[in-house]
Amino acid sequence: MLCIDRNLRMIMSNQALLLMKSLGSSRHLLTFLLVVSLPSLLFLTFHITAMSDIGKESRDGSDGQYALKAQNAAYFIDQRRRSALAEIDNAKFSWFHVRVCLVAGVGFFTDAYDIFAINIASTMLGYVYGQGQKLNKAQELGVKVATPVGTLCGQLLFGLLADLVGRKRMYGIELMIIIIATFGQALSGGGHAVGIIGVLVVWRFIMGIGIGGDYPLSAVISSEFASTRIRGRMMTAVFSAQGWGNFTAALVAFIITAAYKNAILNDPGVTQLNHVDFMWRILIGLGCVPGTIALYFRLTIPETPRYTMDIERNVNQAATDIENVVTSGSYYVDPDAPIQRAQAPRASWADFSSYFGKWSNGKILLGTAYSWFALDIAFYGLGLNSSIVLEAIGFGTPPTTGTLGVYENLKNICVGNLILSAGGLIPGYYFAFVFIDSWGRKPIQLMGFIVLTILFIVMGFGYEKLTATPAASKGFVVLYCFANFFQNFGPNTTTFLVPGEAFPTRYRSTAHGISAASGKLGAIVAQVGFAQLKDIGGTNMFVKHILEIFALFMLTGIFSTLLIPETKLRTLEELSNEKQEGFITGVAGAIEITDGIIVSSKAAKTAN
Repeated sequence: MLCIDRNLRMIMSNQALLLMKSLGSSRHLLTFLLVVSLPSLLFLTFHITAMSDIGKESRDGSDGQYALKAQNAAYFIDQRRRSALAEIDNAKFSWFHVRVCLVAGVGFFTDAYDIFAINIASTMLGYVYGQGQKLNKAQELGVKVATPVGTLCGQLLFGLLADLVGRKRMYGIELMIIIIATFGQALSGGGHAVGIIGVLVVWRFIMGIGIGGDYPLSAVISSEFASTRIRGRMMTAVFSAQGWGNFTAALVAFIITAAYKNAILNDPGVTQLNHVDFMWRILIGLGCVPGTIALYFRLTIPETPRYTMDIERNVNQAATDIENVVTSGSYYVDPDAPIQRAQAPRASWADFSSYFGKWSNGKILLGTAYSWFALDIAFYGLGLNSSIVLEAIGFGTPPTTGTLGVYENLKNICVGNLILSAGGLIPGYYFAFVFIDSWGRKPIQLMGFIVLTILFIVMGFGYEKLTATPAASKGFVVLYCFANFFQNFGPNTTTFLVPGEAFPTRYRSTAHGISAASGKLGAIVAQVGFAQLKDIGGTNMFVKHILEIFALFMLTGIFSTLLIPETKLRTLEELSNEKQEGFITGVAGAIEITDGIIVSSKAAKTAN
């Protein structure tokens, strides 16, 4: 086409030269040039239009190829995500799973030690700082309820942050808070402006924030790393450390009491028990030791692949992490590796409202939250007041007075708490461990609430006869141990597990934090109610009616359990109630794939 145009111009030029010789005037010359140039202008216009059409067709073809590549890339990433998840769900039990259980479990051991040590420490504080050798109602309530209030705040805060910024980034921070606050309690002192009980209340609130953060973080991390067939046992193993923390608090208190026996007996009198002041500080302060040991391992635990995959939307890194963790238990993040973000459902208030606005999803959150609330009313109502219950039934009440009576009372309270822990709490956790993946969560929770309803009815309505004689009081202790047993071989374990399994990754920690915070609200209600009601009609005269109230809440827990799903042997993605095929809807920019590997993206090139 270009050659024809060139030849045509040469011919026209030759003709123009010949005619110019015959035309002398400029007017004729101008007219001639216009006439001669017209065919060339028409040809040039046609040529440009044709080339433009060819370019447009080329661009349309390029855009089509671009869209096809993006569609293929979304399918490829979606398939890789599902393959990686299947690798986690079917992984064999390994040393890495043991490490997760130990690292998370030590945190729960510390939590339980710090929470339940106050049972015995409050009696010691009463001897040193109380009027008449005991704390008044407001002081006792303050030191006991401060931790649950802080825990409620921590569960909501850390639950949300773990979904926003990552499990790994938050894991360890909550343990630092616990360590600092525990150490602060042990060094507390009073002054003219504030008394020591007020200082303790503040420190215990701060400690509670750290303890609260441990609940959603440990639950979600152990859940997301576990394979489907052992997930229940892994999470139960983590949570069972709570029983050992409770037991150890009583054991350490018993050892300290025995070690200070002669010092207590040689104190000037019951109004000046100087060495008891050492005892409660040592008891509380030792709570930071296991947390300090576990801190390094928490800070170095890898990010869960599900978070990397579904929230950071970096499927390639998650797949690599899974391969490394499953094979060697280690992980490595290459800071220079290209990142390809996938397009997947993202957390937002609108998405949260849409997801939980569906009854099929919202009822699960309602069921997990209320079940935990009902359970903790009884669990913490008994656990934080076990010393009062033991005193109320006359179990181990010392016949002596003076400093010897102080020593014997502290020793008996420690022994009573050891019996309650060893006789009910710890066995209950391990029965749950054995049956959690075979019976399932829902049957165990239903069984627990039903049995607890019966036990509290018997303990409440038969309280007077069960505490009438020393022999009958031993029967009451047996029933009390059974209550502890079926709390742990029942809803205390399952209310921890189910919220860590039943929600999508982007809301799993938040939903667990909401459920756990509901439980702590129950603990606060129980503690405030216990403190305000127990002495109606006389010292500890209303305890029997409190047990009857506990029975009522256990009854309501039966109905809330009906709202939760059975989670055993089901993958976390299946439990999320979201379609997994096509979960990845696209990629963040165009991409290029070579031999099945994403090598570049339009977004990355544009950024560069």
